[in-house]
Amino acid sequence: MCFGASRAFARSAEAPGPALVSPGCRGTKVRVAKIYMGPSKGLWPTPTLDLRAEAQRYEREIARMEKEFADVQFVCSEMVASPDQVKGLKDKLADVDGILAIHLSMGAAPILTELLTAGKPTMVFAAPYSGHEWTGFGALRNTKQGALLDCMLTSDVNQLAVAVRPFRAIHHMREARILNVTSRNLNESYLKAIKDKFGTDVKKIERQQVLDTYNSIPDGDAKAETRRLMRGATKIVEPKEDEIFRSCKLALAFQKITDAEKGTAFTVDCYGTMYRQLPAFPCIGLTRFDDLGLSGVCESDLNCSVTAVLLQSLTGRPAFVSDPTVDESTKSIILAHCRCATKMDGPEGKAAPYKLRTIMERQEGAVAQVEMRLGQKVTQVILPATDQLFYFTGDVIEVPDVERGCRSKINVRVDGSIENLWHNWSRGLHRQTVYGDVTKDIERFCKFKEIKMINEAA
Repeated sequence: MCFGASRAFARSAEAPGPALVSPGCRGTKVRVAKIYMGPSKGLWPTPTLDLRAEAQRYEREIARMEKEFADVQFVCSEMVASPDQVKGLKDKLADVDGILAIHLSMGAAPILTELLTAGKPTMVFAAPYSGHEWTGFGALRNTKQGALLDCMLTSDVNQLAVAVRPFRAIHHMREARILNVTSRNLNESYLKAIKDKFGTDVKKIERQQVLDTYNSIPDGDAKAETRRLMRGATKIVEPKEDEIFRSCKLALAFQKITDAEKGTAFTVDCYGTMYRQLPAFPCIGLTRFDDLGLSGVCESDLNCSVTAVLLQSLTGRPAFVSDPTVDESTKSIILAHCRCATKMDGPEGKAAPYKLRTIMERQEGAVAQVEMRLGQKVTQVILPATDQLFYFTGDVIEVPDVERGCRSKINVRVDGSIENLWHNWSRGLHRQTVYGDVTKDIERFCKFKEIKMINEAA
């Protein structure tokens, strides 16, 4: 199911994408234990509460959100009235990605305490009137015992789908395989660190494998992809058709390699060891990866590749890697790069308008200059190591189309202090930007993975 997208590589840009919440799961599902915490003699919300009927009400809501749970397998769905019943479920909890604990009635604190001994990320969903235990949730989640606990106190049942997002990210990062086309020696200590922390693999792809695969792509397939890309453009400015053709053929080669290697993200050392060593620049191919719900990242940037997998797993949307430049006069930061997804809302979203251009600083190659959405709230993130994550949020106040910097650009007014942002800036130039304010989702993931989350604009 998860790799169905890759085999549909040449479909129309406006065709629906894969019906997935997040990409690259190699056919496996997110494993979640669903526990209804319902002591039978709870006085709240009422001593006459029909616990089975209450659980069935939640079951109907989850069934209604079938699409949001499409990649989730509930390994168990149990009504639990006492801590002893939790002890009997420990075998089922052993290999889950997370526990969704739904609070039904008062008296659930001992049940939750026992659930936490399973050592699994646990999200509590507690609607109003479910009990008085919420008064202790805040203190508990800040203890060693509650290190893997977070809670949602809400009547909005749609938040049940939000509750499983950190489990999804944990699962997909463990399943992720990043393919890196380079002749450089990889940093083995970094590879070991992300493998140990997240389970993420990185595989080096040699130039010859790319060339052999490129030569195996039928010209007819590459021509069809070229026509699709050119028809979808609002304007073709500099690149000639042959350049676009070679870029599209290379894009199909990248996809074929990804299928063969069971990859979920792809990056190329395009300004390093692979500069002018391939039949075309990789930008078009990396854009197609993002549009299909996978991750394409420039310049063999593994920090950005890991970050892209995280953001796509949490949101189902691609990330935009950028070379930023600051404008204090508008309290904003301009995020620019020559490679951008056309479907920043995700593979099922509508493609944004784009022109076909050359790479700005090279004045060669072919890229999609994408017109991202004015007024859009965005979150920028980088996970430069395994123990820290830097971020800020803001609003797109301008979509510049000027002959400076890279082709695709957004000007983002920062939430917080633009001065603090550039004073605090560290860990290099690149960051990843995703549509929406996703800080709560990131916060839950960071809590469960013991990562310090730092707002650079605070």
